[in-house]
Amino acid sequence: MANELETLIRQIVSELEGAKGNATQCSAPHKASTPNTTVVDSVVTIEDYPIAKKHPEWIDLGQGRDLSHITMDNVMAGHITMDDLKISPSILKAQGQIAKAGGRDQIELNFSRAAEMTKVSDKRLLEMYNALRPYRSSKQELLDIASELDGVGAPICANFVREAAENYERRKKLKGDN
Repeated sequence: MANELETLIRQIVSELEGAKGNATQCSAPHKASTPNTTVVDSVVTIEDYPIAKKHPEWIDLGQGRDLSHITMDNVMAGHITMDDLKISPSILKAQGQIAKAGGRDQIELNFSRAAEMTKVSDKRLLEMYNALRPYRSSKQELLDIASELDGVGAPICANFVREAAENYERRKKLKGDN
């Protein structure tokens, strides 16, 4: 059953990969495509998409394991955990560079912001998300979150929270405004 499901998933992924556009180059960190390289010091183009198929060596699960270790059998046996499946900031940045090379600057910004969010624990990220909901936080609480994000090296996210604090103040969406 597990092998049949894995085969079906691989077939669906293969069918979804579809056509690609012309290659446009864009600077981004990664090494030349050689076995066991990581995403560092080269050029990423839209021809590098999809990364999992074109550059599986960029994907590192840690402990010397690569993408080929993600099988249904390994998942069912408990050899693959949720931590193994978390995307790395370098892959998110490479995906962003592919988007930028394809003329999708906003998507590149979204991937850059996502790469920054990997520096924050899941628990804290959910706390921040809840704090950003209308009427949940004071302006100072939001500014404190922005400072925290700056402190972990997440300036794009920090600026996003600062912008939210300003907009919430202007629109009367801060704690106590309702």
